[in-house]
Amino acid sequence: MKLDYIYHSGFAIEADGVTVIIDYYKDSSEEVFNKGIVHDYLLEKPGVLYVLCSHFHPDHFNREVLSWKKLRPDIRYIFSKDILKHRRASAEDATYINKGDTYEDEHIRIQAFGSTDVGISFLINLQGRRLFHAGDLNNWHWSEESTPQEIRKAEGDFLAEVKNLLQTVPAIDVAMFPVDSRIGKDYMRGAKQFVERIKITIFVPMHFGEDYQGGNAFQQFAESKGCRFLSIAHRGESFELPNF
Repeated sequence: MKLDYIYHSGFAIEADGVTVIIDYYKDSSEEVFNKGIVHDYLLEKPGVLYVLCSHFHPDHFNREVLSWKKLRPDIRYIFSKDILKHRRASAEDATYINKGDTYEDEHIRIQAFGSTDVGISFLINLQGRRLFHAGDLNNWHWSEESTPQEIRKAEGDFLAEVKNLLQTVPAIDVAMFPVDSRIGKDYMRGAKQFVERIKITIFVPMHFGEDYQGGNAFQQFAESKGCRFLSIAHRGESFELPNF
């Protein structure tokens, strides 16, 4: 199994006969529009193709993914229901799920957990691995700008979602989670709380845009909690995942 970093919060999971693309925003090429690992490789790869989108924000959902059905008529779209609510897609375009819902077929099981922004996060069971994509689940607070009350609420909401996840899955093989320096000096707080509470085998930073240094700065803390950390150096980077 391979994990491909596309861009920002966009990833692809390549398994035996199955590919899962999550939160596609832009392809991996920095110079050419619609070029990169998705268009040049993944859309042409044999097997079953799933496209998952955690919510309607434009850095997580690009309507272009719906055009891929012309290339891959068998594609399976699993979207958060807020994408339908905000009319970014129509009812017939996808299977829509909310927090607490599960999508399951002969290849994959996808459980929808909560977010502290909009939409959902994904717990994916695929060929014996448990992979978690946080979407916009994080302890979002701007400690230099938010009031103490806002900070307490953000933290309480986040820890409640983590507790709910923990009750279902105390250990995760691969977790993709926001490490976004734009929120200020405490930007790693949510990631720290996440790995302190849930046993993560491999931690993958995301939602950092072009700030690779900021995303990878979480490596030391993650490793101190027993996680293997995937340090991302560029768009389109691929990682072989071990057998767990």
